Formats: sequence, structure tokens, C-alpha cells
Amino acid sequence: MTSDSEIKKNVEHELEWDADIHAAEIGVIVNDSVVTLTGFVRSYSQKLQAERAAKRIGGVRAVANDIAVNLGSTTRADPDIARDAVAVLKAQLPHAWDALKTIVNHGYLRLEGEVEWHFQRTRAEEAVRRIHGVKGVSNLISLRPTVQPLEIKRKIEDALKRNAEIEASHITVEANGGEVTLRGTVQTWGEREAAEQAAWLAPGVVHIENRITMAI
Repeated sequence: MTSDSEIKKNVEHELEWDADIHAAEIGVIVNDSVVTLTGFVRSYSQKLQAERAAKRIGGVRAVANDIAVNLGSTTRADPDIARDAVAVLKAQLPHAWDALKTIVNHGYLRLEGEVEWHFQRTRAEEAVRRIHGVKGVSNLISLRPTVQPLEIKRKIEDALKRNAEIEASHITVEANGGEVTLRGTVQTWGEREAAEQAAWLAPGVVHIENRITMAI
């Protein structure tokens, strides 16, 4: 089992390795394999990059991201952020953008609406979180299920088998309508996330409960 001190050192090195992150401004605390990130970054996307870096480290069971986004003197007005959000959604999701609503409050952006595919929901979030001035994003976009549960289960199992990052034989899939539950064990947090991402690619999935644990 990897010790807390080893995890801390590895997370710090991973943050330093990423040229887009100012590692000196990020603090790392590890307790019982749970990593807490503190400090400041210049954008919301950098905050998420730091979180992803921590999750890549072996032995990490969970990550609490307490990093604050400090825009300094470059704070933008909410209406400007909202206009940019509408423009980028229209560009990234030309067939679904008009079904979405954007609410901005003091730099924190909320997405609402309904789409058919999970990739549309994630693409919308990925697009708006890069907008200058955004401090955080809440993705409340819902999905419309269009596929039968047995078909969802089969497609997820096939996707897991195709993914080289995942030991699919250790993961089971349950589907109830568009509600999916993943169970089993994996070696790293990254493998756990890869399994969930693979499951989200199946059409008809509206919610995933990831009960996969790590064999540490």
C-alpha cells in the first residue's frame, strides 16, 4: 500500500510536470489516501487540470479540490461571460445549443436544458469552462433515454472490453432504464474513471452510479 507521504510527493511531482499549472501556488494534503488540493489558480480549467493530475497517481482513493480561482484584476461582468457562453455553445453544439440555458452569477456558470446524448452534455461543459472569467461550472443538463436497458448493458460491456486501460473481467454492469450501476475492483483511480467514461458513451445512459472500488 502506498503511504500518504509517497502519494503527496507523487502528486506534487505530477503537478510540477504539467507546464500549464503553477504548482508552487497549489498545496497538497494527504490523509488516508485522500488528497486535498488547496491554493490558487488563474482559471477554472487549471483547477480541473490539477484535479486530474492528482487522480492519475496510484494509491489515491479520492480528491477534494479546494483550489480557488483567482482572476485578479481580470474579473469579467456576468453578461459578458453569458454572451460568450451562448456563442461557444452555438459553435460546439449547432444542433442542440438552443435547448440549453446559461445562467451566470458572480462568475459561476450554470448550464440547464435537455439533450439526447451524454457527449453533448460534456461538450457543453468543456466549452464554457474555458471562457475567460468563469470561476466554476454547474452542469444541470439532463438526458432523454432512448434505448432499452438490455441494449445499454450490452453496449457498455462491449465498450469496457475494447478499452485497453480497463480490466473488464473485474467489472459488472447493471442497467435499470437509463440508470446504470458499475461494480467491481480496479487498480487505480484513473482506471475507475476510464470505466465510467466508457459507460457514458453508451446511448440511453442518463445516470451512472460508480461503485467500483480500488484494490489497494
